Amino acid sequence: MELSQLPDATLVQHYRRGNENALEVLIKRHQAKIFGFIFSKLDDVELTNDIFQDTFIKVINTLKTGKYNEEGKFISWVMRIAHNLIMDHYRREKRTVIHNDTEQTPFFSFLKDDSETVEELLIQNQITEDLQQLILELPQDQQEVIRMRLYQDLSFKEIAEATDVSINTALGRMRYAIINLRRMLDKKQISLSV
Repeated sequence: MELSQLPDATLVQHYRRGNENALEVLIKRHQAKIFGFIFSKLDDVELTNDIFQDTFIKVINTLKTGKYNEEGKFISWVMRIAHNLIMDHYRREKRTVIHNDTEQTPFFSFLKDDSETVEELLIQNQITEDLQQLILELPQDQQEVIRMRLYQDLSFKEIAEATDVSINTALGRMRYAIINLRRMLDKKQISLSV
């Protein structure tokens, strides 16, 4: 069987046994989703590329050291790594902002701490993770529309062109995706609010 037809878990096993091509297949399979997710949080192509590369460096290091624990789906694990790297970036950025003390903006006005608490960050991470898991349970066409709309910020016209369907079909898929997500949220008693 060709590598490209193997499920993620099998490709991970092949890579851990030394087949470098297995990782290449995994990266190609998920790069659009991961890149789109990172870009949706940063809105900067260069920075997105850096974090995308850092994500896969971390993936490679974890797999090579045998620390990868296959409890969930590979893509969810990679998305969590990307999300954590994005959060690290924002924390670093917040610490390195330098303000000058002037009459219009006294230095002490910047000492107020509006940063999220650890608890808020954990809740936000859990909400993001829950939503990503629910999206994976949607039919493929609905997943595609949600990703393009939420993570790649495409208009419905662009989604329709990219998926070769009418705008009404793209809108309908989004509508059904939202209905299905709400149904799953109720059924699993998950709240997406902080």
